[in-house]
Amino acid sequence: MEYILLIFLSILFAMNMGGSGIAPSFSSLYGGGFIKKKKAILLFGAFVILGAITLGRNVSVTIGKKLVSGGIHEPALALIVIVSATTCLLIANLLKIPQSTSMETVSAVAGAGLYLKKLNAEILFFKIIPSWLIFPLLSFFLTSLIYRKIYPPTNDNINLYEKLFLNEKKLKIVSYLSALYVSFAIGTNNVANAVGPLYGTGIIDMKEGLLLLSPFFGIGALIFGSGTLETAGKRVAKLGLISSPVVAFVTGSILLIASLLGIPFPLVELNLCSIMAISRIKNPEVSIFQTGEIRRILFIWSATPLLALFLSYGLCHIAGV
Repeated sequence: MEYILLIFLSILFAMNMGGSGIAPSFSSLYGGGFIKKKKAILLFGAFVILGAITLGRNVSVTIGKKLVSGGIHEPALALIVIVSATTCLLIANLLKIPQSTSMETVSAVAGAGLYLKKLNAEILFFKIIPSWLIFPLLSFFLTSLIYRKIYPPTNDNINLYEKLFLNEKKLKIVSYLSALYVSFAIGTNNVANAVGPLYGTGIIDMKEGLLLLSPFFGIGALIFGSGTLETAGKRVAKLGLISSPVVAFVTGSILLIASLLGIPFPLVELNLCSIMAISRIKNPEVSIFQTGEIRRILFIWSATPLLALFLSYGLCHIAGV
């Protein structure tokens, strides 16, 4: 019964991650009016599965076996991690804020590790958290560097500009491919947030877990994704056929690097920092931090991981695991 409950909650967690993850994948295309919601959800689900089954192993090992010394070896412990992370992610989805599944999961695992006095501080404080700080900054500066070569139009880049707009159909294809690229990258990293705890207990094989849970990202995007897609695509910033692939290329590449390094990584932070870089170049006189939507997003990003940590720690204490 305990195993069935754990698998059920892992499925619910995967669905919530799908609801959150579709925003950084397709918000650019959707915000620009280049794709309908249903088509975005279908493509997102398919490429998450592809990413999970090809490159999803490393992050699953970090979460399930390495972050807590000895791994998440007990079903009760895995249940606490999943419940804590899912609760906090659900809060963000209900508030229509695209939230980082990785931050919620790592925080929940860290809470359990603190209670058990088995937290692998070296991995958390010298590998995961530094990457959470450095990679979003890298996303911002790389996006700025690339986009400044294109915008605004000048004598130096006017020929490039003309070629781009003479090939608008090709630009749309590139935008679609870039969205699929990000969806694939999500599969390589974020599916592990649900698979890791199951893998750590030993109740499911790695490949089976990735194949079982990745399809629920698409189902979750269908159920929960409309609100987060609307928030990221139309309320925060609208991107065009040129800026959309730039954002996707930068954020997807950084996420793939994180996956290869076995680092659970918050893609939504990468995505927002990249969009902020575009917004700053287009509107240098307007600070994006002045918008209420951005302040609301930053508050939720800060509050829910802390809630996941304390909730996990408290549930461990109550359960006496």
